Formats: sequence, structure tokens, C-alpha cells
Amino acid sequence: MTITNAETAAASVPSQSTYQTRVADYWNAEENPVNLELGKIDDLYHHHYGIGAVDRSVLDEGPGSGPDRITAELHRLEQAQAELLASQLGGDLSPTDRVFDAGCGRGGGSVVAHLRYGCHADGVTISRKQADFANEQARKRGIDDKVRYHHRNMLDTGLETGAYAASWNNESTMYVELDLLFAEHARLLRRGGRYVTITGCYNDAYGRASREVSLINAHYICDIHPRSEYFRAMARNRLVPVHVQDLTADTIPYWELRQQAGHLVTGIEKTFLDAYRNGSFQYLLIVADRV
Repeated sequence: MTITNAETAAASVPSQSTYQTRVADYWNAEENPVNLELGKIDDLYHHHYGIGAVDRSVLDEGPGSGPDRITAELHRLEQAQAELLASQLGGDLSPTDRVFDAGCGRGGGSVVAHLRYGCHADGVTISRKQADFANEQARKRGIDDKVRYHHRNMLDTGLETGAYAASWNNESTMYVELDLLFAEHARLLRRGGRYVTITGCYNDAYGRASREVSLINAHYICDIHPRSEYFRAMARNRLVPVHVQDLTADTIPYWELRQQAGHLVTGIEKTFLDAYRNGSFQYLLIVADRV
């Protein structure tokens, strides 16, 4: 399947507000070791967190231990999260299908989906720096004919209506209004197409956003949504949930290990752990069909 120049040309002004310009500036300047050092292991750069049981032997003292083993273990857990998301995109995806990665970061998720299904992937990021980096990684892998990244706004991509068999957000929904986001996914997906998100959301059964959630918002310049709003906004935009999975318990071990990774800590680790443990914050997988 070919993609026209009109489809791949970068939007001239991808941000839609002063806030989005600030977000783009943040990611254009970001050089966080917890993102970059993990990606260097196998050139799969993720901008999300991990799930699964931790091999705690990486914390042992002695030969073969140390920061490199901790870095590799964190990357393994992040890769497990990316594989879980990709596994939910639909078992019938084929190499001729197109998938859409909204808020793609440095591009790891699109590569994971392509390697799993052989499909075409379009990633969109508001950061010019991230798009250029991700395209260079695709070129080095020799998959740039099928995996492409665009410097665009995921709320208004300009990509072809109804052209996508599946689409997703991996920890990027907290940077946008959900109604605008889900309207764009519904436009891009064909009828029966699959939408998947893994996201942190605040538990509105707990009440308003907790102090910990507010601290996470401030740290990442984001606005974490309440859990209930995901389902209301999906219903308003022709996305019907078919599977919901609470991954909170699965991600706590990742954060416990990261808190002990002195060479990678960012200072927000304890806040995440406190929020998960006090019930005010949840880590969800939501799978929905476009009707």
C-alpha cells in the first residue's frame, strides 16, 4: 500500500493552543536517561511504564550486577507493556492493514506493532524532534517503507478517513481533551476497527484528584483524566469498550524497581507508588471497537 505525499507532509502548525506548544517544547528538550538509556539496549524507545514480575536478582551485589542489569530489567518490563497493548489490536491484522499510533513518542510502539503483524504504521507526535528521531530509527531498521512518523497533532492528523484497522494511545491521553481525541480515532478507524489505550487515570470513586495525582500532573505538564470520563467520551464517539483490565498491581513492581535505580530516578517514583497504593490512581487497559 502506498502513502501519498499529501498524507506524509508535516502539518505546519501542529499545536492548537499555548498549552500544546508548551508540551511540544517539553518533549523537544527532553533527554531523560530513563527513556534514552533503556532504548539503547535494542533501539526500541518507549515513553511509557512497565508491567510484570521483577527479577530482583538484578539488585544483588556481586559479579554481573549493577546499573546495566537494572536498566535491562526495566526495559524488559516496558517491552512487556508494549507487547500487551499490541496483542489487543486484533488477531486478524495483516501486512496490508494500516495502524495508527497517537502520541508515538520516539516510536517504539509502532515498531512493536509492525514486527508483530507486518502492518503499515503511522505514528504522530507533536514533537518535531521525536518524529525525526523515530523516522531515523525506522530507516536504520530498514522498515521506513512501512513505518512512518509524522510531526502532527493527534487531534487533527490530516490522515485518511476510515483507512485504519487499529489505533492506540499508550500513556498519551492525559495531554489532550478526550472528546477531541476519540473523535479523531473514530474518524480514522474503519467500522469494526479496534482502539486500545493503556493509561493512568484518577479513580473518581476515591473522590477528586488526589495530591499525588496533582503532583504527577505538575511533573509531566499533563492533566490526568478521571476513570469515568474515558467511558463517557468513548460512548459519545462511537467507541464501544469490549475489554477493560486493571494493570495497577502489575505496574507497581516496575515502580519499586525504578525507585531503586539510582542512575535513572526522576524524583516522581514515590509519588506514583503512593498514588497506586492509596487507591487514588489506576493503570488501565481499555479495548474498544469502532461502531
